[in-house]
Amino acid sequence: MENFKELVQKRRSVRKFTDQDIAAEDLQTILRAALMSPTSKGTRAWHFIVVDDKEMLEKISLCRPMGSQFVAGAKVAIVVLGDREATDVWCEDASLAAVTMQYQATDLGLGSCWCQVRNRYMENGEPSDNILRYLLGYPEDLSAECVIGIGYPAIERKPQDEDNLKWENVHIGTFAEEEE
Repeated sequence: MENFKELVQKRRSVRKFTDQDIAAEDLQTILRAALMSPTSKGTRAWHFIVVDDKEMLEKISLCRPMGSQFVAGAKVAIVVLGDREATDVWCEDASLAAVTMQYQATDLGLGSCWCQVRNRYMENGEPSDNILRYLLGYPEDLSAECVIGIGYPAIERKPQDEDNLKWENVHIGTFAEEEE
């Protein structure tokens, strides 16, 4: 990637992946980026579960009634967890790590998509976090923020169109809407 501006423009959600394996070095680079992501007061209270087993990916893809099915087709899923006991901003810290992974994946030519887990529920009211905890065995003091599905894109997405940026949502000084 030539520069960050280009990287930001190129990063798009990818929900369809090829069967091509991800190189171990690339996966390590993605995780390294997450481990370097900013955290409140340097707590680094996140944990990452890397899943590449096809059968487990299919189970994870059912952690929500909608919006998680793409995980079954990913080569790797990274479940991003936060330690609720270590910091009150665990979800923000986990989100920063997740987005950092997504930018790093894009820089490596990989596609990714975020699957929200926190505050998502099955049709019977069971939290999606509980489904993942049962499948992956993480302790009660940790909660899943999201699952990031990663793989080589099976589709090509056009970069973000700068003409569609909502500059009207940017306010300088105060929140003042323009008078007509």
